Amino acid sequence: MAKPASRRTPYDGVVITTPVTIPYQRYSIESAQWWIGRALRALADASGIAARDFDGFCLSSFTVGPDTAIGLTQHFGLSVRWLDTIPLGGASAIAALRRAARAVQAGDCDVVACVAGDTNHVDSFRRTLENFSRFAQDAVYPYGAGGANASFAMIARHYMKRFGVAREDLGRIAVAQRANALNNPHALMKTPLTLEQYMAARPIADPIHLYDCVMPCAGAEAFLVMREEMAAASGLKGAKILASIERHNARLDDVVQNHGGWVADIGDLYAMAGVRPDALDFVQTYDDYPVIVMMQLEDLGFCAKGEGAAFVRAHDLTIGGDFPHNTSGGQLSVGQAGAAGAYLGVTEAIRQVLGSAGPTQVAGARTGLASGFGMINYDRGLSSGAVIVSGDG
Repeated sequence: MAKPASRRTPYDGVVITTPVTIPYQRYSIESAQWWIGRALRALADASGIAARDFDGFCLSSFTVGPDTAIGLTQHFGLSVRWLDTIPLGGASAIAALRRAARAVQAGDCDVVACVAGDTNHVDSFRRTLENFSRFAQDAVYPYGAGGANASFAMIARHYMKRFGVAREDLGRIAVAQRANALNNPHALMKTPLTLEQYMAARPIADPIHLYDCVMPCAGAEAFLVMREEMAAASGLKGAKILASIERHNARLDDVVQNHGGWVADIGDLYAMAGVRPDALDFVQTYDDYPVIVMMQLEDLGFCAKGEGAAFVRAHDLTIGGDFPHNTSGGQLSVGQAGAAGAYLGVTEAIRQVLGSAGPTQVAGARTGLASGFGMINYDRGLSSGAVIVSGDG
């Protein structure tokens, strides 16, 4: 008897719908709860489904404390029978849609509001850094290495040296994303970026320079997960989940991170979806730094390990190019609104396959991939995931 292509249960009968973006602000005097509330209101308004009928709620946020998802149910008048808080940073959106889809599929709830939102007060980023993890409190922050820049500088230096990657190769990613962002009215970066400007930018933590870094900001992203027939009855277009994967703390043999968790399950992802990498119409990778984008291009199967630089040189990553990538502009040019940054690629992917991306729309897009990456420790990011979605355009 032939072995099945994938042992994973498909996400039949479940769709993701109503992608919502609450436009980002560089700084905000409002609370994370305010941003999350606006996202919930936008989901209700856009879907025509009253918030009181959301019977599932999934939340990701760095700055909502001391509240959690359960506290917000009373704050926003929700009464849910399925609840989750996902603190996985840049992998949160993938984990959220996976868990929500299975809950809906099992009948544990009917409509799940998946929301990520954060504020950015003048002091928010520093407070987040010093409380990010015990590792950050004990091993990094007291010695002046505040935040992810130093850790990613080590990862980038190791990766560049091992695989012969030049700064220009990483710059091509940042420049292409800025070109895409100029089509996105919500992007905070409004001016073009040239490769010459990228190369001349001031260093932050060598080899990380200014345009390798995301800009902290405030904002929210959200989407709904429900049964396909319910979406149709509500007049909503939905994106189907063809396949998804999730992996944490993969490749323990990497002394310093060369791979993400995607590489462990990528064959299963494409087998479950029934598509090959070259059949995708676009790709949305998590882009906290360009080096992690390049790592994903390899680990997600678009080229072999060590060939990321050559792949970037050989392809046009803009909306109208032969490999549309991070079509919204990604976090590098839209901004990183805390945990909402994890959702940015997913909401953009949903819009793309539903044909509702507007000025960032890839012509004829029907099938695409979004990935997530998060929770950095000293020498690696621990969480990763990916989803392949499809729609009627």
